[in-house]
Amino acid sequence: MAAEDPSVSGVSGRYATALFELARDEQSIDAVKADLDNFEVMLNGSDDLKRLVRSPVFSADAQLKALTAILDKAGITGTTAKFLKVLTANRRLFAIADVIRAYRALVAKFKGEATAEVTVAEQLSDKNLDALKAALKSVTGKDVALNVKVDPSIIGGLVVKLGSRMVDSSLRTKLNSIKNAMKEAG
Repeated sequence: MAAEDPSVSGVSGRYATALFELARDEQSIDAVKADLDNFEVMLNGSDDLKRLVRSPVFSADAQLKALTAILDKAGITGTTAKFLKVLTANRRLFAIADVIRAYRALVAKFKGEATAEVTVAEQLSDKNLDALKAALKSVTGKDVALNVKVDPSIIGGLVVKLGSRMVDSSLRTKLNSIKNAMKEAG
């Protein structure tokens, strides 16, 4: 399965495929995805956790002890907790963000969904998210899972990446194109 999807390759792809196959066998695909999503939210919200995950200064034992405490406090147990501990023991915890991304791709493929990377200037309301999902579904014919990233530097509008297609309707891009047109004219 990993070889068919270019976004699921390398070390992270092998780990994600192993986790996906285990979760599929245990019929816990969604539970593992929810745990990984929870861990990613914690990772993105904590510089200390990022440092623990990425820094080679920490020994595997120190990482494992800290990670175990974090997982217990977050309520992440079972297959996901064991998997994260295996990543730590194998000194591959630094790849967790790529593993999570690859796991999501495998789940989406398994469920017949497409995944879109959406960048917005400010958080979208549930109504707007539903409208965006509906619009993307009408274009692709598939249910579309959204990975939303907030980036105030785009000023307004949004950037949508779906597979190899990208639609950039951000205000920053429009202003840059006007600026370039004015340079050429003047």
